[in-house]
Amino acid sequence: MPLVLGSRATYLRGQLGGYNGRALRRGDALRLGAGRPAPARVVRAGSIPRYDGEAAIRVVLGPQADRFTPAGIATFLEGAYEMLPQSDRMGARLLGPRIAHARGHDIVSDGIPLGGVQVVGDGQPIVLLADRQSTGGYTKIATACSVDVGRIGQLRPGARLRFQEITVESAHALLREARAALDAAIQEE
Repeated sequence: MPLVLGSRATYLRGQLGGYNGRALRRGDALRLGAGRPAPARVVRAGSIPRYDGEAAIRVVLGPQADRFTPAGIATFLEGAYEMLPQSDRMGARLLGPRIAHARGHDIVSDGIPLGGVQVVGDGQPIVLLADRQSTGGYTKIATACSVDVGRIGQLRPGARLRFQEITVESAHALLREARAALDAAIQEE
C-alpha cells in the first residue's frame, strides 16, 4: 500500500490510498513491511467494552429539536431503531418509528457535529460519524454523546439501539469519566 500523507489508510470517497486506488477485493495480497516492536502495554482484563444486546445511546437534544413535534421527540426517545446495512463511516442509517417534523425537514445548511442525528424527509434518523460531511441541510434532533459515538460505529447491521436524553453537563461528566477509565485501563509493563 502506498504511503499517502504519512498513512497507509484508505479513504475511497476522498480518493486517498487504496489497493491500486481501489477497495480491497477477495484474493488481493498485501505486502507487509518490517514491523516495529509494540510498546510494553496491556489493557487490564474487564476494560474492553462489550457491544452485545440493545445499545443505549445517550444524546443531548438539539440543535434543531424545536423543528420536531413533541410527539416526534417522544418517538425518537422511546422507539427502538435498527442499524441498516447501508451504514458506513459517514453515517449510521437507522430504521424505526417515523419521527414527525413540525415544520419540514430542510434547513439552511449548517455545521454538523460528530454524532449529530439528522432526521431526513422520511422521518428516519442518521447518526453522523467520522467521515460525515462538514455541513448539511437536514434538521438535527440531537447529538450523540461523545463517549457513545464509538459504540455506534461498532454496531453491526441488524443491531438495535435506543436513544436516551441527557444534559450537556452529564455528557461532559461522562467524557471525563471515560478518559479517566481509559488512563486506568492501560498498565505499563
